[in-house]
Formats: sequence, C-alpha cells, structure tokens
Amino acid sequence: MTRLDADSYCAHLRRESTRIRDVLALTPAAARVPSCPDWDADDLLWHLTEVQWFWGEVVAGRPAGPPEEHPERPGSREALLTFFDEVSDRLCSLLSTAGPYEQAWSWADEQTVGFTQRRQAHEAMIHRLDAELCAAASGGEVTALPADLAADGVAELVEVMYGGEPPTWGVFTPDGHLTALELTDTGHRLVVRTGRFVGTDPDSGTALDVAHLVRVEDDVPADATVTGTAAHLDAWLWNRRDDSGIEVSGSPEAYRAFRGAVGEPLT
Repeated sequence: MTRLDADSYCAHLRRESTRIRDVLALTPAAARVPSCPDWDADDLLWHLTEVQWFWGEVVAGRPAGPPEEHPERPGSREALLTFFDEVSDRLCSLLSTAGPYEQAWSWADEQTVGFTQRRQAHEAMIHRLDAELCAAASGGEVTALPADLAADGVAELVEVMYGGEPPTWGVFTPDGHLTALELTDTGHRLVVRTGRFVGTDPDSGTALDVAHLVRVEDDVPADATVTGTAAHLDAWLWNRRDDSGIEVSGSPEAYRAFRGAVGEPLT
C-alpha cells in the first residue's frame, strides 16, 4: 500500500504550501509557468488559493456539500499573498484536527476527510513543482518530490485522477492489456487494466467515450512495464517532466493503450 496516514498528509500539505508561497513571493508576477502555459506566477498562486479556500469550506462545513459562492481574486500581489496565507493556514489547521474517516463531501466516490487530506497534499506538491519550474527561468532551484508522497501520487493518479472503478451508468470494456508501474526507489508495483468507458452522465447529460484504466491486483503478470523512481513517474504522469530516466519494456500496444488513458494534461 502506498497510502500514508493522516498526519503525514497534513505535514506534507503544510510543507509544500509553505514552499510554494516562499518560491512565488520571490518570482515576478508575470513570469510564465512552463508546465501550465496559460498561467503566470500570480495565476498559479491564485489557483492554489482558490483550491485551498474551497476545500477549507468543505471541511469546515462537513458533511454539507460544496460552497455556492467563491471569493474574488485580490487585486495586488501583496493582497494575494496575504489571502493565500490565511486560507492555507486554515485548511492545514482544519485537516490536522479532523479525523480521516469523518464524512465529508468530495467529487469522488470516497466521501471522507481522508480523501481531502490525501488530495490536497498531492495538489500542493505538484503545484510546488509548477512554482519551482516557473522560478527556474530566473535561477530558482527545482527540488525533489518526496518519495513517499510521490509513490502515493502515482497510485492516486491511476486510482482516482485518470482511472478507478467505472461509474455504474456506463460500460467499461477492457482492451486485453495490462501495464505495470514499477517504482525503483520505493519498491511499489501497481498494475492497471486499460480499455474504454462509454456512457452518458445522468446528472450532466454528457456522453463519454474515453480511454480508461482500472487498477488490478499488483502481483499479476503485465504486458508492458514502466519503470522509474516514484518522483519521476509521478511528475511524468502529471505531464510535469519528460520521460528521461523512465524505461518501458514489453508490448508496445499495451504501452500505447496506457499512454492513451493518461495523456490528458491535468492542472
């Protein structure tokens, strides 16, 4: 299992959020974010501020649904940094005092505080990498992703962000391929089955016909294997780095099916 305990997620969230704030405070507001090219440094800071404000409201109001109104973006860099400090400290404090199994709304199947603790730790870590990549153009340092959180980040990507058990309102048709992700530094091995999901969301009316993946037992043989460190694989799957240092072996068809299911950029 890659999953961390609640205290570890909360510690990572606070540490990564602090690093984001420190990096962006020294980065020109108009500096572009290469991993999110539509954003500049202040857009990135505002995005994380909105996200952390939103989930702070969700946790504070649990088990009620999400807030209907959203804050306005501050008009200056100084005000934006101040607002980020307030909402980030609030979210970290709320999550560190709440039990992971308490009921709380989320957009996923898992409706617990623990989902938010996990999701927000990963959100902060990936956006910390975005902040460092933004600052790198002016000489800033890009630091390593923590291996324990990155390993769980790979699992979260295949379990939640790109895949997971398909909704009951559609049909998942496997394509016959299995792909293994092997994390060389943590020893984890995750295996996923690829295929297509077809269905119409009854809430939105949106028709879907998309590549999808489902995690299966990790000790089964795979058709293709993708190997790298936890940090490399996590950043690569988030489209934050290239595939240097990542090795692929086995069936080219299985690997293409896997890439088809995880190729959509995430923000």
